[in-house]
Amino acid sequence: MSAAVKSYAAVDLGASSGRVMVGRVGPDSLELTEAHRFPNRPVRVPEGLRWDVLGLYAGVLDGLKAAGQVDSVGIDSWAVDYGLLDADGALLGNPVHYRDSRTEGVAEKVWATVPAEELYAATGLQYAPFNTLYQLTAARSSAQLSAAERLLLIPDLLTYWLTGEQGTELTNASTTQLIDPRTRDWSYDIASRLGIDLGLFAPLRQPGDPAGVLRGAVLEETGLTGPVPVTAVGSHDTASAVAAVPAGRERFAYICTGTWSLAGLELDAPVLTEESRAANFTNELGLDGTVRYLRNIMGLWLLQECVRAWGETDLGALLLEASKVEALRSVVDAGDAAFLAPGRMPERIAEACRASGQPVPESPAEVTRCILDSLALAHRKAVQDAQRLAGHPVDVVHVVGGGTRNALLCQLTADACGLPVVAGPTEAAALGNVLVQARAHGLAGDLAGMRRLLVRTQPLTRYEPRAGTERWRAAQDRLAGN
Repeated sequence: MSAAVKSYAAVDLGASSGRVMVGRVGPDSLELTEAHRFPNRPVRVPEGLRWDVLGLYAGVLDGLKAAGQVDSVGIDSWAVDYGLLDADGALLGNPVHYRDSRTEGVAEKVWATVPAEELYAATGLQYAPFNTLYQLTAARSSAQLSAAERLLLIPDLLTYWLTGEQGTELTNASTTQLIDPRTRDWSYDIASRLGIDLGLFAPLRQPGDPAGVLRGAVLEETGLTGPVPVTAVGSHDTASAVAAVPAGRERFAYICTGTWSLAGLELDAPVLTEESRAANFTNELGLDGTVRYLRNIMGLWLLQECVRAWGETDLGALLLEASKVEALRSVVDAGDAAFLAPGRMPERIAEACRASGQPVPESPAEVTRCILDSLALAHRKAVQDAQRLAGHPVDVVHVVGGGTRNALLCQLTADACGLPVVAGPTEAAALGNVLVQARAHGLAGDLAGMRRLLVRTQPLTRYEPRAGTERWRAAQDRLAGN
């Protein structure tokens, strides 16, 4: 292997599993291999739904041991959730899961102080009941928050345990609803009006900034030889995934697929209009001054929950059967918060179809086709709305993440959008994580250069739209009650 090739460990934590990937990067090469994968199993305790963050940290340590000697480590994860530390730096209880019920009804209390229109104009963040701002409001009278001296978002918490250094990475901070996307700094006015102490947060840091070196105890446990630097990456997994969209100079939309579908555009400035707020688009921060203008869609969570309810399932056979089911027979709103909580997903989808007067899907194949048609329809609407609201037309849709393995979903998305879909890479978040580390250490160029390297090195599949967008428009009207 050339001496110019360096190795980077990407810790990529998803809602259902974590993985440590090793990226080997050279001037014209990029290879990614999996060192270790481990489950992420939230736990329901008497006080609510919690993340097993100690189990995740153990998985990270096991993964670094399996990865072997690397030139840097970077961590990305899901957004909004956090751990609280006391004055000694000790964790005050397991972090609360964003699907916990504690934020029910909290948004209305916030809006009584800062109306929703003002909140959006200041922070650009879509309404989601689990945004960090609402979580902190819900926790205001809790003993844990009263005792807390520091709040660290999940990737920053794990980085702190690895290095002993504290920071708040910007792309993830932008999901808290406490960042002004124009200044890329805290929204001090919003925090003050809502009684949120921004002093709880560690100083902001950017993707590519140094985040410390592995502690001696970590080196001993993993068998690595120090010093091993830890590098801040786009620590919100979507920020890393969008950085790994293999786009050239074409005008593109992206859909980051997995438990969630995040569908939207990469812009130079936020869109803070009232029309944008009403359409529930968010302005999150990305690499190099970019804005991720997108809509959250429930994503493959719907299918994951159904598969969990059905028990042992051959997913390949299920998708093949679903491809034979009549198209657009029944669709549901894949962005409906009614599908947010776990449990009884096949029944809830059936109930939604029944309530809207559509045929009720009964077999697993019918339910699966309903889900995939509904996701493609939601992708269509998000891509159309984003172009209109931002005045930013597109020619192609890039699909990255786990959903790229689902050829039926990719083809349906091309059909629904009436645009070519380029699918890949599957491990986009890990690749974006690796490339930001490589760039920080002089082995990758700017964002465009990173993307050119991805185009040259990663397998991509193109899906051309099939005729018949009219039926998708009709299904969209049917879902809207028109």
